[in-house]
Amino acid sequence: MRYRTIGDIEVSAIGLGGMPLSIEGRPDRARAIATIHAALDAGVTLIDTADSYHWHAGEIGHNEELIADALATYGSGSDAVLVATKGGRGRPGDGSWTVTGTPAHLKSACEGSLKRLGVDAIGLYQLHKPDENVPWAESVGAIKELADAGKIRLAGVSNVSSAQILEAREILGRKLVSVQNEHSPAVLVHEPELALSTELGLAYLPWGPLGGIGAAFHSVADEHGVSPQRVCLAWLLAKSPSMIAIPGSTRPATIRDSAAAADLVLTAEDLARLP
Repeated sequence: MRYRTIGDIEVSAIGLGGMPLSIEGRPDRARAIATIHAALDAGVTLIDTADSYHWHAGEIGHNEELIADALATYGSGSDAVLVATKGGRGRPGDGSWTVTGTPAHLKSACEGSLKRLGVDAIGLYQLHKPDENVPWAESVGAIKELADAGKIRLAGVSNVSSAQILEAREILGRKLVSVQNEHSPAVLVHEPELALSTELGLAYLPWGPLGGIGAAFHSVADEHGVSPQRVCLAWLLAKSPSMIAIPGSTRPATIRDSAAAADLVLTAEDLARLP
């Protein structure tokens, strides 16, 4: 396993995205726990979640509680895992997503996450998405207040533009350590945000990293004797030292395969054939 940094914390270059373990089509609890344990066995020390990662109404925090249970039952070593959660989105249970970025909601959401994760301070708390009905500075200001109060140690922003990253940096200063945007072979529109994150020394956590894996990835994978998914994650890591991929998984075998991408080094010729 290779390692990279989020703020002053060293984490595995490949993390685990927890969302598929709790939303529609999720596995049973035993398999979900086994998947998280397999990630830890493979050297993963970053797990990404959110209070809105659930399926049905009334299940707020399902994924956070699942992760807390998995860490508690794993044994030694789980205390080295950075759990990164998010607040500011909701799921009413009909498959849709809502956005609420008011300071009151974010502070309440953080309190709920603290209880479900069973911690005194959240390692990395991320503002899930800008709310077009709330000034960005007000939402980010609430995150700063949480940091100042010791409720969160480090802060991140998600689904943001370059301008929003810069404004968040002005408000949060060194407490801002990460950006999480969609990034994959199918979605490359956030290259400017990746470049800015790299310039500022912010970790960049691409969500949906395995979308759009095409023929070139399959070809390179065949030559290396690995899966196309592993090649895709290695390709992302090669884009920037700030990149820390967080693929989702619902089975132990798939997260083990994803984690192995940290040790796959693609050649210049390989990379020239990929997007």
